[in-house]
Amino acid sequence: MPGVAVAWQAPEGHAVSVMALVLAAGSSTRFGSDKRRATLADGRSLLAHSVERARAVFDEVRVVLREGERGEDFGLPAGCRVIGSPDAASGMGHSLAVGARSLHDSQAQAVAILLGDMPCIDPATLRRLAEAANASRIVLPRHAGQQGHPVIFGRDFWPALGQLHGDGGARSVVHAHRGSCVVVEVEDAGVLLDVDTPQGLAWFIIPP
Repeated sequence: MPGVAVAWQAPEGHAVSVMALVLAAGSSTRFGSDKRRATLADGRSLLAHSVERARAVFDEVRVVLREGERGEDFGLPAGCRVIGSPDAASGMGHSLAVGARSLHDSQAQAVAILLGDMPCIDPATLRRLAEAANASRIVLPRHAGQQGHPVIFGRDFWPALGQLHGDGGARSVVHAHRGSCVVVEVEDAGVLLDVDTPQGLAWFIIPP
């Protein structure tokens, strides 16, 4: 695990602007259908629920979808900016790069990279991670000895994110900048839980 695990406590007055980028351009092959549209007990789509979690914490939320898709197709709120990934089949790295390149007009100092199929992350966890962020830091959550999501990248690392490709996600950026990583221990198992199958969705207990 890169970096040093810390029990983070933000200094008084500490406030760094953090936005969210939700990756939701994948193909859902294991799910058997488009899991982003899977309906939860409250009637919202899986993706909409995940996005609402982000909106509860971050002032600005952008969502990466496949080229040509619209936010309203998934019941996303009107305030979410949609970024189209023209070659989403190339892997998560490609979609992340497309999203990262869209951040040039943002005033935020850091971006939280969330996955659209992780609806159980507690907003309190997102706030705690955001409190540890700054422009020159990579913040990673860890629960029960395992690294989870989201990872928050300071603005200094956005150019590197914009160069990613393939299906490796942002691991290469994390590994290349171990000295800039801060690992925050969290009690929230939601940072590890994603939805891969309809059966898996049925087992999820999503906190209010």
